[in-house]
Amino acid sequence: MKRLLFLACLATTPAFADVTGPGGRVVECFCTDTQGLRVELGETICLTVGGRAFMAQCDMSLNMPTWRETGQGCLSSSYQAEPSPVERLLRLK
Repeated sequence: MKRLLFLACLATTPAFADVTGPGGRVVECFCTDTQGLRVELGETICLTVGGRAFMAQCDMSLNMPTWRETGQGCLSSSYQAEPSPVERLLRLK
């Protein structure tokens, strides 16, 4: 697992670099979400892990990218559209 996370931090383009590694090499670090998409350091997203949704920020810990829970819940919408008059009539029959 540590090796996989290290590989995610290897430098590909110095334009997005945030860490200087051994030998003065520039190392690019980022987190990945549950779908494997890249999330930059400092970004906050809604993560769903084990059926639980929470806000988490991509951060560094001991030279490794990690997710830190912010303590906030995810924003969501439970909007349900009102049935149209035709749908209401069809339900009555």
